[in-house]
Amino acid sequence: METVFKALADVNRRRLLDQLFERDGQTLAELQECLPQMTRFGVMKHLDVLERAGLLSTRKAGREKFHYLNPVPIQQIADRWISKFAGPWVSALAGLKYDLERENMDKPKHAYDVYIQATPERVWEAITSGEVTKRWFHKTRLTGELKPGAKIQYLQEDGSSAVDGEVIEVTPPRRFVHTWKSNWGPEFENDRPSRVTWELTPMGATTLLRMTHDDFDGETVTYQSISQGWAPILNSLKSFIETGEALNLAEIG
Repeated sequence: METVFKALADVNRRRLLDQLFERDGQTLAELQECLPQMTRFGVMKHLDVLERAGLLSTRKAGREKFHYLNPVPIQQIADRWISKFAGPWVSALAGLKYDLERENMDKPKHAYDVYIQATPERVWEAITSGEVTKRWFHKTRLTGELKPGAKIQYLQEDGSSAVDGEVIEVTPPRRFVHTWKSNWGPEFENDRPSRVTWELTPMGATTLLRMTHDDFDGETVTYQSISQGWAPILNSLKSFIETGEALNLAEIG
């Protein structure tokens, strides 16, 4: 937390974070516009401090490097210093999302970084075991064999399928990739399956879970419907693994 506090102490770095909050996924040249009095090298140094503090992440696309806000460390500060005074609703805030929105639609659309205090094996079990997914994922149970080409489903309590998919890649406990076809109503029928990638990286006693939902054919019904849906679900996953209690997603909406 000391690194985060130091990063936030500088007004220029806070301005850069505000800029990314307004529109995520900006290049160095775009971010430099909010600090016109500063040299390119100076802005780069501030961005490096923010990245080392975990407050932003970067992705390369060709020659361009895009910067994305990652508010998880700020959420952790809130959990440590605010939630015990403000109440449990604070931890339900979805401070996990950074959008990877570009004009070029072959790039990722939605991605999330979640730091979970657990081993990759424990997080993997929570993601891939149907008996566990029903505890944190809208009471849906993941079914199907975990091997490439196999069909999977997220089944609701009445036995109907909320989501259909096909396994693309399984590398336990590091990477799980599958397609995603929403069965939430007739308006979703024309959307072809998109893709969900779960990537787990051990970081000491913590696991970095990076979840990417991409491969949409533009601003589809599925894309629009999940734009606000994944953050509370992943918060629920984190809460369940770390405390044994998932969030009440019905109350969050």
